[in-house]
Amino acid sequence: MHFFFRRHASVIRILILFAFVLSSISAINAQGLGGVGTIQGKVMDPTGAIIPGATVEVRNVVSGYQRTTVTDDTGQFVFRNVPQNMYHLAVTASGFAMAQQDLELRSSVPQNLSFTLEVSSSKETVEVTAEAGDLLETTPSAHTDIDQSLVARLPMETAVSGLSSTITLATPGVVADSNGFFHPLGDHAQATFSIDSQPISDQQSRIYSNQISTNAVQSMEVISGVAPAEYGDKSSLVSVVTTKSGLGLLKPTGSINAGYGSFGSPSGSINLGFGGVKWGNFVSVNGLRSGRFLDSPEFGSFHNKGNAETFFDRIDFQPRASDSFHLDLFAARSWFQAPNTFDQLAVGQDQRQRIESFNIAPGWTHLFSANLLLTANAYFRQDRVDYYPSNDPAADLPATVGQGRRLSNTGARFDLSYNKGVHNVKGGFQFSRTFLSENFRFGITDPTSNPVCLDGAGDPVLDPSITDSANCAGAGFVANPGLKPGLVPFDLTRGGALLQFRDRGAIDQQALYLQDTISWKDWTLMLGLRGDHYKGLSEGYALAPRTGVSYHFKRTNTILRAAYGHTLETPYNENLLLSSATGVGGLANNPFGSVVSAPIRPGRRNQYNVGFQQAFGRFFVVDGEYFWKYTANAYDFNTLGDTSIAFPIAWNKSKLDGFSMRVSLPEIHGFRAFAVMGHTRARYFNPEVGGLFFDTNPQTGVFRIDHDQAFQQTTNVQYSFLKKHGGWIGFTWRYDSGLVNGAVPDYATALTLSPAEQAAIGLFCGNVFATRTAPITSCSDPHQGATRIVILPLGTEDDDHNPPRIAPRHLFDLGLGSDNLFRADHYKITAKFSVLNLANKVALYNFQSTFSGTHFVAPRTYQAELGFTF
Repeated sequence: MHFFFRRHASVIRILILFAFVLSSISAINAQGLGGVGTIQGKVMDPTGAIIPGATVEVRNVVSGYQRTTVTDDTGQFVFRNVPQNMYHLAVTASGFAMAQQDLELRSSVPQNLSFTLEVSSSKETVEVTAEAGDLLETTPSAHTDIDQSLVARLPMETAVSGLSSTITLATPGVVADSNGFFHPLGDHAQATFSIDSQPISDQQSRIYSNQISTNAVQSMEVISGVAPAEYGDKSSLVSVVTTKSGLGLLKPTGSINAGYGSFGSPSGSINLGFGGVKWGNFVSVNGLRSGRFLDSPEFGSFHNKGNAETFFDRIDFQPRASDSFHLDLFAARSWFQAPNTFDQLAVGQDQRQRIESFNIAPGWTHLFSANLLLTANAYFRQDRVDYYPSNDPAADLPATVGQGRRLSNTGARFDLSYNKGVHNVKGGFQFSRTFLSENFRFGITDPTSNPVCLDGAGDPVLDPSITDSANCAGAGFVANPGLKPGLVPFDLTRGGALLQFRDRGAIDQQALYLQDTISWKDWTLMLGLRGDHYKGLSEGYALAPRTGVSYHFKRTNTILRAAYGHTLETPYNENLLLSSATGVGGLANNPFGSVVSAPIRPGRRNQYNVGFQQAFGRFFVVDGEYFWKYTANAYDFNTLGDTSIAFPIAWNKSKLDGFSMRVSLPEIHGFRAFAVMGHTRARYFNPEVGGLFFDTNPQTGVFRIDHDQAFQQTTNVQYSFLKKHGGWIGFTWRYDSGLVNGAVPDYATALTLSPAEQAAIGLFCGNVFATRTAPITSCSDPHQGATRIVILPLGTEDDDHNPPRIAPRHLFDLGLGSDNLFRADHYKITAKFSVLNLANKVALYNFQSTFSGTHFVAPRTYQAELGFTF
């Protein structure tokens, strides 16, 4: 028992403190969590008498958010769990003229409204007159609002990483990568999810963790500009997620869905919301199986089956008008095979991975007065990842690898919100402890992957007795200039033994923050200050100002803005212990002790943003931003071949800049559209520190990293028709100019690739294309190159100014469906059919990338789904 309390002392202290805060609160009125608020009020006639049964609608024509309610017997109405944004409200009642009002919801403090309806004998229908210009966002920080109505119709390759896919498709400046991964505005993965006020900054793609299903999400606010002071840690992109709630649902509502798709992919979900005036419950259960669970290193899908199941439950309780409590529960499991190449398939490689996740997050709020709100949240979350090698180590190529990793995160957050006059103030503190447990096994099984010597023809010498390059000359050979000496002790083909690494650790983080958004006339000021402390394998402190200003030119419907932010960047937690034990040059030069190792240190960033927003009547809104980020100690990941095992690394510094833009067309006569685009220049500066970075000689100088992309854009167009059937059709066009690909700097290097590798990149010489059985060994034809990567002319490659890249690609998706197939009033049948990669484009995300491996874009994929809603 003593051991249990000692081991979990931090968790116990956090829960005790949280319980103390809750017990000390009395007379609580909590409406809304971080990132959401409450709109409530009363509807009256000109004499002051209440109007029961009046219809109240709140909507944002840009994001698509729309909700409707009716006033009760006392003339009151309430909208809870509303994402903070600009809204237009309209109130109608029989015998009265419509009343309309614009509202900016920027605080968790409830907004109280009063509507007086004038008597009218007119039978005419009055149109709601909200225009896009009325709904411009005056905040100095760029962000994108995404509503469930958009999420439900976006094409998704798989629901396993639906949250990440939605952000990639709908947020400007975000670069798509394999397995649901995305790169936010020049960074590798410096992103944070705030789910019902719980911060989650660990990796969330399908190979690291299990994500919450989009079926449980009501809306998202994705902050791509300078984040307010309440957000830290990894804040290049902050996704504020609001989940669905059953509070106030007097009649149960929900859906049951079943689907089937290409690669033998059945799926299903059950979503149910129910409750009453004082309580509510929303439950979402989802499951799927697929024969193409991950993006494959080949265009075909071999040894790539997988399944995933998720459970989410949100419980709300409001015992009286002054009290509110919520509890988020989440559990998920995924199991999948590691996709094989043709060579790995031939020898029977059978590597697999399992991820188990759970999360418990209670929350409480307290309204001291009409202007002062306290919010308190606690959480405990865990990801457990197991990677299994083949039963026969000789079947693993080029190495056998296994891993058991556990990441547990517990913490609490408390803040006060004050909203009065021109001020919207929030201040608070948060703290967390992350427990790390790592068990890693590795051994080389291919004698040609790291040969000690080469023969006269330059081919690998397979003699297992030679393990020291100093002995090559005496045996009649030459030393391999590309030898990675740190790997020789773990070469099983040369008498080596498995690398065995096991360690535990913990990371403590604390933060204090204070921010004020001041709205004065046409000006909006963001003033914030954050203090951070990080203590893990290394330690760092930072005092981080966050400031911004915007001005609204009402005559032209124009907003100009600028912002500055300083942040303390923290290392990635996944495999951090091993990465910090390997030192400069990674394992290549440091087999745990031969070179002094250095833990990965916190980084420091200065970020500058300028942007604008322009509305053109009610037709469309344009939002543009340019950013500069300067980081000391910049982070990335290094991937072990084509496996899903990755290790954090750090570079000396980085300089990132680029632009992002979004064009939004609110729904007009059934049409609705948006286009997002971006350009990124990501320059990283050597040296590298830590991680399994298999480089014999650490590099120097500056280079473009593999999440640098010159241009990308997504355009989505939707049209609603047959209103009674809820019919719709959607079309998506995604263009990517290509990530940096340093594996093939010129055509001569391409000739040294294996036949399968040449076939993967589409290598050609004249009219002859390489195949898996017929490689190209020489080429004198001037018409030479590759179809899936850009091969630069000899001597023109430059790591900084002209790096080689993946070839540009255009991908098209088509979807159509009905939200009410049989025109029912209460119980509705829904249908949806999608085709992804409509043209069946053969394209690469990346090729032999040190940071992500090789992955193909999914071939043409069909998906069909039937649903029942009530």
